[in-house]
Amino acid sequence: MKLRVGTRGSRLALAQAREVADAITASGVETELVTITTSGDRGADPASDPAGVKGLFVTEIVRALIDGEVDLAVHSAKDLPADDPEDVVIAAVPERASALDVLVTRDGDLRPGARVGTSSIRRRAQVFRLRPDVIVEDLRGNVDTRLRKLRDGEVDALVLAAAGLLRLGVVPVHAAPMSVSEMVPAPGQGCLAVQARLSDGATIEVLSALDHTASRMSLEAERGLMARLGGGCALPLGALAEPIPGGVKLIAIALSPDGSRIVRTQVDGATPEEVAELAALDLSAGGADEILGLVRP
Repeated sequence: MKLRVGTRGSRLALAQAREVADAITASGVETELVTITTSGDRGADPASDPAGVKGLFVTEIVRALIDGEVDLAVHSAKDLPADDPEDVVIAAVPERASALDVLVTRDGDLRPGARVGTSSIRRRAQVFRLRPDVIVEDLRGNVDTRLRKLRDGEVDALVLAAAGLLRLGVVPVHAAPMSVSEMVPAPGQGCLAVQARLSDGATIEVLSALDHTASRMSLEAERGLMARLGGGCALPLGALAEPIPGGVKLIAIALSPDGSRIVRTQVDGATPEEVAELAALDLSAGGADEILGLVRP
């Protein structure tokens, strides 16, 4: 048995795919990485994909999985739309890396008027709330590209996912983890989602050994919230769940793109579905539907 692993070709995506492939190989099953170029890699407009920004980096890979060109697909879970295609299942959620964001500065300081680079509406809004005295600039590209632009002085600071830096083995000199009180991460941040065809019982059985129960519960709660609030596109929505005795805790936040309006909640429940529903009701009662409506397509 040899399993073909579908992945994007970026350095981070390949590192993630190798992490999964190595775990499969350790169980005695041979693997092969299959690199797939997505529309997001080609710089396509988010409006060109029905799933918006999230679809740009997953649609072609999922299509290759459904068409049988690969046997499984590895994604950053935060890139996935809230709903899975009918014929596809998340067969494994390996143990989550850090879900936190990291503030990376060029010289260890973030002075008034500093330029902070990010392409994320969620990060932009929270930076505005945390430091209204800085300038947030749109900055795209992979981790290496962003760090190079920081070194070259195009911006004075970056907000990056800790998990991405960890998986790449990159340790910037001036990097400070941001607490959840400062920056609520994106739903699924730090998680990998390994998809397989629903009909492929053999592959699903192999992948079941990689599944980490606590990480899956957290991801299901965060994706459940995203689905209830219209999670097909990139929204200024943060969510972080973790198992607690007897259930799950979920912290969630919705912000206007300029950070001027904010709704925040923390709920506990017995199941991921329950906390997702409770958090969605809380956020909606606080005006989240109107706030998120500002950026929905």
